[in-house]
Amino acid sequence: MTKRPLQELKGICDRIRVEFDAKDVARERGLTLAREVIRNSANAIRAIHRAEYEDATALMEASTELLKEASEVLKSHPDVHYAGFLQDAQKEHAEAKQTYALIRGETLPDPDELGVEYAPYLNALGEAIGELRRHALDGVRHNDIAWGENILSLMDEIYYAMVSFDYPPAICGGLKRTADVTRSLIERTRGDITNAIRQQHLENALAELETRLNSRTHTE
Repeated sequence: MTKRPLQELKGICDRIRVEFDAKDVARERGLTLAREVIRNSANAIRAIHRAEYEDATALMEASTELLKEASEVLKSHPDVHYAGFLQDAQKEHAEAKQTYALIRGETLPDPDELGVEYAPYLNALGEAIGELRRHALDGVRHNDIAWGENILSLMDEIYYAMVSFDYPPAICGGLKRTADVTRSLIERTRGDITNAIRQQHLENALAELETRLNSRTHTE
């Protein structure tokens, strides 16, 4: 009797369905964990700018555990693992940790210790520069121009480190585009701080002139 061409199809489809079901469950769980990491990271950065460092640390520690769980859930499904959403969560977590370290004057966290892939880590540095700009301008508004200049120096060092990686986007995750945005942020910050310094010098000169005039008036 001639063998039916499709008699194996049901078994094949059943086997594929089992794999797809497992992949779908892993993806949904991974997405949920990634979203929570992104939310925690945004809240951590907000807390950092408010100097609520204990709250920021707690949020970042929670994100560390969530990323570990997500990696474990997706380890058997590399196509889902590298779909992009987990890397986005890693980038946001790294950005929060980097921002905390830079603002607090601590050593930058190592990507291997964070459990973050290298491309998300480097791109996170570019995002952290945006947070440093905000912090520098906050310092300038409080007349702490020296702190703003210090932050600007950090931004320059990070930028030059980023542009030292000349690789295709498939390897570095679009780092060149991130670096281009970073450069524009640094130049705007440099201009803002330069204007603040000029304003401060002008105010000091006017105050000095007023003191001299008052002194001359009193002696006449």
